[in-house]
Amino acid sequence: MLDEAADEAGEEEPIKQRKNGLYPGVSDELAASMKSGWADTELRGLTPIAQAEYTAARRAALSARFPGERLVVPAGNLKTRSNDTEYPFRASVEYAYLTGNLTEDGVLVLEPAAEGHRATIYLLPRSNRENGEFWLSGQGELWVGRRHSLAEAEQLYGIPASDVRELPAALKEATGPVRVVRGYDAAIEAALTDKVTLERDEELRVFLSEARLVKDEFEAGELQKAVDSTVRGFEDVVKVLDKAEATSERFIEGTFFLRARVEGNDIGYGSICASGPHACTLHWVRNDGPVRSGDLLLLDAGVETHTLYTADVTRTLPVNGTYSEIQKKIYDAVYDAQEAGIAAVRPGAKYRDFHDAAQRVLTERLVEWGLVEGPVERVLELGLQRRWTLHGTGHMLGMDVHDCAAARTETYVEGTLEPGMCLTVEPGLYFQADDLTVPEEYRGIGVRIEDDILVTEDGNRNLSAGLPRRSDEVEAWMASLKG
Repeated sequence: MLDEAADEAGEEEPIKQRKNGLYPGVSDELAASMKSGWADTELRGLTPIAQAEYTAARRAALSARFPGERLVVPAGNLKTRSNDTEYPFRASVEYAYLTGNLTEDGVLVLEPAAEGHRATIYLLPRSNRENGEFWLSGQGELWVGRRHSLAEAEQLYGIPASDVRELPAALKEATGPVRVVRGYDAAIEAALTDKVTLERDEELRVFLSEARLVKDEFEAGELQKAVDSTVRGFEDVVKVLDKAEATSERFIEGTFFLRARVEGNDIGYGSICASGPHACTLHWVRNDGPVRSGDLLLLDAGVETHTLYTADVTRTLPVNGTYSEIQKKIYDAVYDAQEAGIAAVRPGAKYRDFHDAAQRVLTERLVEWGLVEGPVERVLELGLQRRWTLHGTGHMLGMDVHDCAAARTETYVEGTLEPGMCLTVEPGLYFQADDLTVPEEYRGIGVRIEDDILVTEDGNRNLSAGLPRRSDEVEAWMASLKG
């Protein structure tokens, strides 16, 4: 990034100057020059985004749920990383789900109408060239890139567009019941502070979370895209394991990240590149440890598409391409548990069924190996297997890696599976390096296998079936990739 921004705008209003910038001011002659001589870049005849018909249907469902109420859904603002640099922006899931727009500072407002609601998307317009904003402001288009005009946005998203800078004042004057999705835009919340209640706003957030439980056709397609790119990212990693051995887990992290950025928007969450005993740390994202031949690599990673749908896949791979006897024993137990879990995913099944099925298999093995005293029913009732299984066997997946998290317990964990739901099935066994209750040969071994499962009308479809799971197939796959 250049080390100076602009100092002041022209005549209309000053734009904050960066301290220690090299230019003390703007001459009248330069200001006049920068106002003119620019081509018309307005885009016309744009095609609506691919999900426009789906976002319209989602807004209609939201409108039907809250008749007669003003609904405000912000995208969020840039967050400072340090000094004058920001984190990459990611729009709020609620806003992206309802609009398809992914730019900062946007706000969707549904105004009650005679029938239903009238939707408006509030956005930052093109940078002002008359007052110099486009080249003097740190967020001007010359610095950060071109934005769509409001007219272009209307064509793309199928929603009337207005200048978001005028919205806070308008919201302050609003009357009637209002709900806002909190936590994304402080200025919007401040404008509504005397018009909203936490309880009513939470109802809006919960509804939007539960609306995402069942994916539409577009969403299922995006999830498959995310998984397909993730499969290629795992292949990339296997091909460079020798370089990871020469460096660290960070080589694995960087390798997968390259695939995510080339084919998608980003990684969907911090990649877990856990080699050796690090595999026993569930969310090992430091990724700074050694990669050694003879150890296992637990890679938990997912590509996020340009529409913000993410994959979430885990494979536990032998760094040298071959499982040892004890590694295979533990891996095969996790594989069998996952097979039982996946088989339990079908329409009409309880959400908990796949977790219970997988946990039973793992518990049977732990009892069989003499690591915990049976019978199996007693162990499950007391939850004693959790010392080594640790976590739940899966979660909903979508625009968040742990999607629909605000949904009510009765519609999620205690709910029933329906066609269009997408969830992970990810049992694991983790024997900590300092666990004196297990034989030494078990210690430091962690195994998780995770796939993304779409509930279909007649059962389920494994979106990540392109990656081998069975231990012998994993070994053959790795050998083929290494040439």
